[in-house]
Amino acid sequence: MNTIRDHLNEVRENIQKACEKAGRSPQEVTLIAVSKTKPLFMLEEAYEAGARDFGENKVQEICSKYERIGELPGAVFHLIGHLQTNKVRQVIDKVAMIHSVDSLHLAQVIDKEAARAGLIMDILIEVNVAEEESKFGISCDEAGDLVRECAKLHNIHVCGLMTIAPFVENCEENRQYFKKLKQLCVDINAKNIDNINMDVLSMGMTNDYVIAVEEGATHIRVGTAIFGHRDYGNA
Repeated sequence: MNTIRDHLNEVRENIQKACEKAGRSPQEVTLIAVSKTKPLFMLEEAYEAGARDFGENKVQEICSKYERIGELPGAVFHLIGHLQTNKVRQVIDKVAMIHSVDSLHLAQVIDKEAARAGLIMDILIEVNVAEEESKFGISCDEAGDLVRECAKLHNIHVCGLMTIAPFVENCEENRQYFKKLKQLCVDINAKNIDNINMDVLSMGMTNDYVIAVEEGATHIRVGTAIFGHRDYGNA
């Protein structure tokens, strides 16, 4: 039976191959181990196998796991799920990056709570590239304006863009969305907006992370391929 270490090594090998194909360095890709619904011992096992970046969808899960995982040297959490404004204060000092900012109002609340905590929070703008009604995120057309407005805030730093591609049988179908997000990132970066560095592209999950890396992903969010299928009865 394969261990979490085995699964991590397999994902890393796939990243290596995808980077070679795209002429990139694997050092450009941050692997976020998506640990939502998973118990602490599995996160600890992943940490022992070299994982340092963990992704959670829910604020309460980060808060419950932070006391144990957050004390491990180098370990950080990323909030990758939808964030309600009334939960920002709980999580502001426990995450390295918030991937899911999809409104100016949310950005303003994060800015306010970051100022209160005496820190600058790295954020990504979530873009619903595929325009799925079931997904959060703004449209590609709205992204530039939101980035420009967020740039005026002093305690957040827009680092790039994030998207959740559709779940498809053939992962090649999502290449178009990754290409589009990459181009959007390039276009926004070309505007040279103060306080904006579009260096991060958070895209790709278990089903399609290889394609995402080939198309320029700097952060991939992989859960099932590392930890196995989730038991949502415990979510």
